[in-house]
Amino acid sequence: MSKYAVCNPATGEVVETFPSATDEEVAAAVASAHDAYTGWGRTSTVAERAALVRRVAELHRERAGELAKAINEEMGKALAAAEGEVLFSADIYQYYADRAEEFLADQEIELLGGEGRALLRRQPVGALLGIMPWNYPVYQVARFAAPNLVTGNTIVLKHAAQCPRSAALQAAIFRDAGLPEGAYVNVYATNDQIADVIADPRIQGVSLTGSERAGSIIGEIAGRNLKKCVLELGGADPFVLLSTDDLDGAVDDALSARTGNVGQACNGAKRFVVVDDLYDDFVATLHERVAAAVAGAPLSSLAAAEGLAEQVDAAVAAGAHLVTSGERNGAFHPVGVLTDVTPDNPAYHQEFFGPVAMVFRAADEADAVRIANDTPYGLGSYVYSTDPEQADRVASALEVGMVFVNGVGLEAVELPFGGVRLSGYGRELGSLGIEEFVNKKMIRIAR
Repeated sequence: MSKYAVCNPATGEVVETFPSATDEEVAAAVASAHDAYTGWGRTSTVAERAALVRRVAELHRERAGELAKAINEEMGKALAAAEGEVLFSADIYQYYADRAEEFLADQEIELLGGEGRALLRRQPVGALLGIMPWNYPVYQVARFAAPNLVTGNTIVLKHAAQCPRSAALQAAIFRDAGLPEGAYVNVYATNDQIADVIADPRIQGVSLTGSERAGSIIGEIAGRNLKKCVLELGGADPFVLLSTDDLDGAVDDALSARTGNVGQACNGAKRFVVVDDLYDDFVATLHERVAAAVAGAPLSSLAAAEGLAEQVDAAVAAGAHLVTSGERNGAFHPVGVLTDVTPDNPAYHQEFFGPVAMVFRAADEADAVRIANDTPYGLGSYVYSTDPEQADRVASALEVGMVFVNGVGLEAVELPFGGVRLSGYGRELGSLGIEEFVNKKMIRIAR
């Protein structure tokens, strides 16, 4: 039986199933992407490719309602949030279409001696494999597809097993936008088939957004086959509160950063680190907010909610104190706050992929930085301080790929996204997002 199915997490109903790809279909997908690269990818101009990707942006806007409905049924995201995701994805395609010629322009190299000139020319590398997650089923595809298509790379896309409908709708957008056959190929492949795809010499790189476990597997296979890899994995992002002239606002921001997408965001704030003189008031206010919270949307699946509940129960059994907005109801998991989580608690170094936060008391700035960095992850972070020099100092001290100062929800198409340590490597979005899978060819001209 195929594992690709739309199972509405709000009801548990299996709405639609899709057949897994046969070995022959997977092989055909790779061949088609490779052929599209050797033809269209290598012979079309940047302007021509940008025009097609600009049309992809337009179609995302035109079909936002249809895509949002699919996302809602597949992984439970509220319709308004799902539509917002699609429109943000359209902005990503627009961004790279509008800036492709600038980002891919030849770059002169200043010679230190000799006559003539030298330059860097950015060119495509070939067919790429994308392995995408369920939590942002359109946005994550856009981050990978947009910069690579304007570059001239082609894409074989394996989406999450619970997102086959939105995967098909996106494939239709690329087709209807006028991209040639093979430029973007959706395939409902199995994990075993994906290992073979990575090993195929026609595939030149792989991008994965997913779990640490998946990243280690994909990274190993890619490394064994000498393939470039971009990994965007988990996170245990700290929200560091050092000083504020608006405690209520800081608590609201913290809770928003924890419960966005029902807590199912890699870079959502998961650990609140609060200095001693603000800790008690912060926790009291946060508890008030949590007590009034309502679970408006389910987690992505019943299994996800059950797994999160098991993590919370284990944390409490090890001595943590829990304040929650209620009881779990199927895939609907209540908002929760854990305090008194000690380093020997299994929760201390875990990622909670749902609306549950941990709060830690810090003696001072140095202790806050120590606690914030005491994690194997290093994706994003948030720093709140009324002292600009302190905020800059702490931002530099945090071992992460991204820092947001005095604000949440500030992600944008022009801001690079990515992490360090177990959160993966490589960058998406912004000018850096187009640099991952390009041949930076050096050309030296003597005369």
